[in-house]
Formats: sequence, structure tokens, C-alpha cells
Amino acid sequence: MDLVHEIRTTQPRIGTRKLYHILARELQALKVGRDKFFDILRANHLLITPKRSYHTTTMSHHRFRKYPNIIKEVTVCRPNQVWVSDITYIGKRESPCYLSLVTDAYSKKIVGFEVSRTMCTPHVVKALKMAQKQRKTNEPLIHHSDRGVQYCAEEYQYYLNKYQLRCSMTENSDPYENAIAERINGILKQEFMIDTYHLDLHLMKQIVAEAIDIYNNDRPHWSNHMLTPNQMHMKSNMNFRTYKTKNSSNLSATTV
Repeated sequence: MDLVHEIRTTQPRIGTRKLYHILARELQALKVGRDKFFDILRANHLLITPKRSYHTTTMSHHRFRKYPNIIKEVTVCRPNQVWVSDITYIGKRESPCYLSLVTDAYSKKIVGFEVSRTMCTPHVVKALKMAQKQRKTNEPLIHHSDRGVQYCAEEYQYYLNKYQLRCSMTENSDPYENAIAERINGILKQEFMIDTYHLDLHLMKQIVAEAIDIYNNDRPHWSNHMLTPNQMHMKSNMNFRTYKTKNSSNLSATTV
């Protein structure tokens, strides 16, 4: 229990499988296998029950040009090949915050982010600029997002062109078309509970930055063969799990 509590100090809702992976060496020394580990956590009421919450932040009815989904047939095999972007709601209704994320589809590493009080385009652009600063290669790169007004706006498209990023967008209002971005939102909210705070903006920025640092460096990712996003970001040509189109209008699997 001490080993589990130590990890959950920084990752309060990390799942049991990932805990078992992180603690594999210590548990082996204690002669505790996977099933026994699950039983111990269950007996101590430490199994995690997933939470579901949803706030609509996409406003796709606007005058700006919308772009087709060009990643449907793309096989992602290296970092900085496809970036996925999204905006999610955090904080409390009385004083809401919005988190803009840019995530590498291959490694699931969050490469850019910005916390703001509004969803205005300049705040979303800041996340893109952060991602561009860490980009180490000039290889072709696709930027994928929903059809929100922020991503279609002239200012955002200006920076996509400036950074030579091809623009791709969801087409059918299907969350599986931007599954990785949705999944990362869920991890930050459900495991790191960043949407439970009601604090000043500068403190929310600090909380989110710390959560993302732990996520990128310490949290093993199931689709990364249990590597952390940073570890996966250093490798190429490794397959990862795809997100199936359950209850989706698209009958094929979504690659990213």
C-alpha cells in the first residue's frame, strides 16, 4: 500500500494495470502477481472507477473554410508526423477555464498547451506556438482537429501555413475522428482531476503544467507498449493500438 500511495500522490487516479507495470520489480520481490495485486487493491477500496463528464466546446457553425479529414488512411509510424489538437473545459462553472492541447499522435506526448479564461483564437494559437518550438525536424507534418471556429479562423490558419503544417479536420461530428485528443482530455481530467479545481488562472496554469509534466514523463501509456509518451517520442516504427469506431458511422478502424 505504501508503494501505491507514493505513486498516487502525483497520479491520484492512475489505473491498476499501469500501477502493476510501474511496480513490477518491487511486486516481484514481494511475490505479488497481477491477480493478487488486483485483489489487494480491491480489498482496500483502491480500484479506480472511470468517471464520465462532457462539455461541448466546439462551435462548427461559422463562415470560415472547413478542411477534409486527410488522416483516415494515414499509418502513423514516427513522432511529429501527425499532431492532434482540441480544446476542453476545466474548472468550475462560476469561473471556467479552457485548456488547449496539441498532442503528438504517435507518442501521445503533449507538445503544446495553453490555459485561458476564454476560447478565443489567440489562446489556442499559443499552444500551437509551443508545439512548434519543440519540433526538431522539417519532415511533413499534419495538424488534425475538429471544425471549431478557432482552428478554422484566419489567424490559426496563418500559423499552420507559416509552420508548413497540412490541415486536417473531422468531418462527421464523430469523436473517433479525433480519438487521441479526446482520450488525452479524459486522462488529464479523470486521472489528474485538473477539472476539479476552482482557483485563480495563474494557479490553474501551474496545476496543468505539473500534470502534463508527470503525464509526459512518468505515466506509462497502454497504446505505447507501456512506455511513457517521452520514451515513445524517442522511437520510430513502433505500432500502437488504434481506436475502434464503436457505434460510429464510419465502419473502418481509425488509425490515430
